[in-house]
Amino acid sequence: MKKLIIVAASFGGILLFLLASASANTALFARHYPWLLGLNAIVALSLFALVVWQVRVLWQEHRAKVFGSRLKLRLMLMFGLMAVLPGVLIYAVSVQFVTKSIETWFDVRVEKALESGLDLGRSALDSLLDDLAEKGRAMALDLGELPEAQRRLALSRLREQAGVQFAALFTTGGQLQATATSDLGTVMPPPPSLEQLRQARAGRGYRVIESVGGKDLLLRVLVPVSAVGLGMETRILQLTQPVPSSLALNAERVQEVYRDYQELSLGREGLTRIYAMTLTLTVLLALFTAIATAFVLARRLSAPLSILAEGTQAVAAGDFTPRQAIYSRDELGVLTQSFSQMTRQLADARRDTERHRAEVESARAYLESILANLSAGVLVFDRRFLLRTVNAGAQTILDDDFTGLLAVTVDAWPREQVFGRAIRDAFAEHGNKEWQTQIELDRPGALPQILLLRGTQLPPGSSGGYVVVFDDVTRLVAAQRSAAWGEVARRLAHEIKNPLTPIQLSAERMQVKLADKLGNGDSEMLTRSTQMIINQVQAMKRMVNEFSDYARMPAPELAPLDLNALIGEVLGLYETSRARINLALDPELPVVWGDASQLRQIIHNLLRNAEDAQDGFDDAQVLVSTRAIDGMAELSVSDGGPGFPPEMMARVFEPYVTTKAGGTGLGLAIVKKIVDEHQGRIRINNLQPTGAEVSIRLPVAQRLSPNPNSIEITGSDGAMT
Repeated sequence: MKKLIIVAASFGGILLFLLASASANTALFARHYPWLLGLNAIVALSLFALVVWQVRVLWQEHRAKVFGSRLKLRLMLMFGLMAVLPGVLIYAVSVQFVTKSIETWFDVRVEKALESGLDLGRSALDSLLDDLAEKGRAMALDLGELPEAQRRLALSRLREQAGVQFAALFTTGGQLQATATSDLGTVMPPPPSLEQLRQARAGRGYRVIESVGGKDLLLRVLVPVSAVGLGMETRILQLTQPVPSSLALNAERVQEVYRDYQELSLGREGLTRIYAMTLTLTVLLALFTAIATAFVLARRLSAPLSILAEGTQAVAAGDFTPRQAIYSRDELGVLTQSFSQMTRQLADARRDTERHRAEVESARAYLESILANLSAGVLVFDRRFLLRTVNAGAQTILDDDFTGLLAVTVDAWPREQVFGRAIRDAFAEHGNKEWQTQIELDRPGALPQILLLRGTQLPPGSSGGYVVVFDDVTRLVAAQRSAAWGEVARRLAHEIKNPLTPIQLSAERMQVKLADKLGNGDSEMLTRSTQMIINQVQAMKRMVNEFSDYARMPAPELAPLDLNALIGEVLGLYETSRARINLALDPELPVVWGDASQLRQIIHNLLRNAEDAQDGFDDAQVLVSTRAIDGMAELSVSDGGPGFPPEMMARVFEPYVTTKAGGTGLGLAIVKKIVDEHQGRIRINNLQPTGAEVSIRLPVAQRLSPNPNSIEITGSDGAMT
């Protein structure tokens, strides 16, 4: 920008110098007028293009909403107006002044006066020339009457009489015949040319005013002298007379002034244009200088403001990177330096905050990772018992994704009302103390779920609140009960089985010894009594054997097993069953991991229970079905009997719980124990309108474990074991 200003100023100075030179030298102006005019136009157009380009750049920045463009545009407009308004006023006045001044230079009266002076000088010279011509004609008449020999003498006399400075006779061929002069020291004037002699002979004479030496004027008159006799050649008389030096000087001056005036008059329009172009250039130069100055000032003023604006926007967007500062002593420089220091401090503070936040996030992620991998369920409540956090363990245990329960108080839970009420009651009972309780939740179509809950209040530094940790102890309780019943069965088998054999033997011996010795019906009564004792002992032995089998259930020997084939094998034993057995086996059922003998025992127990449930029914039917569901293989056995009594649903898998008159209640308990040892699931459900269904889900065989002595299966909770 500075270079452009210097170049423009240099061109302007050159043009002004040329203008001044042209005004002082008319001939130079006349020769270089087109060049000066074209140069002025080029510089003016160049300056105009620069101004337009500058305004266009600012307008593009304004349309692009570049910060500081409005300030630059306003400053440039202000400076432009400050330069344009006075410049236009001065320009208009100057153009008018120059135009009027140039017009006054070429006044009509001045031109008329110069023409009158020029005419006056010409009239004076013409008068002298006419007088000399008249004297020449008179002398030619006198010489024409004299013979050739007397003319030379008469020429000197006639010259003196006429008062002419120089007289001479020439032949028509230009040969000098005679001369006469008033001053012998005077240089002879140049002889006439042949053309002049020819014109003088052809007419009545020839006269002219000639310049001698570029300064003096000479009056020349040629008059023909007629011949005296026949055969004589005509002679030409030449008279020359110098013009008075004062008259010649005045005439020459008037002529020069008139010639200069005419030259100026011819260049008047061009001079007006060059002055107008120069003034235009001056105005454009001033305008461009003002706009350039405005741009420089606006940029210097808007630069710190732009830095501050960008910095505030970046800070508002969260970017605390230190901004560039302007190191100047003015207020704006100090402001940008202070702002840069502030952003640097904010950046340091943000880095510390980010570091602390990262540490907190790391700790939180660590805690969440722990909570996510905990098998126990964890619930976190705020002070108002609004649920804030729930882990995956809680969702798995309760089989609920807690949708709609977050940010809801436990009293207003649309689901899990019993669970939420138990939590609220426990905190209400124990207050700020730690507590532990056990609850049972009813699950439709499944065993009641037993949960062990532990709760405590969070410390005040963590915004307060409450935390509840719970575990599903259903399997643990069932295992404890199974272990207890196993111990009972073992002791019963030990304590009862030993006396049963002596009792049976004693009854049989009594019948043998006393049957022949009794009469009058006593023998028959003895037979009935001993047979009753023997039958009951057999029943007790069978019950003791079942208890013994329950207590001494061996660990399953798992292997890949086709469940459909095993079902078909077992059903071969029920061809004579009083109930009709229907099959709905999935041909795509995957292979399961299981113990064939124990699974065969499960199928026998379920089929026998289904038959017994329909004892006395005319149209007894049993449905055996298999399917693949949730990555497991499911076996379902359903019947059309009365179903399970509601009061027994929660205890149906406990030993010695049965609805049959002669049953021991160990069938479903043994089934439940086998399923648990196979890492499977068992579910009972009453059908509508009548009937019951027992469903067993077993893990499928996925792949062999790297250890050839172990097998990798999917447990009931989805974990690999």
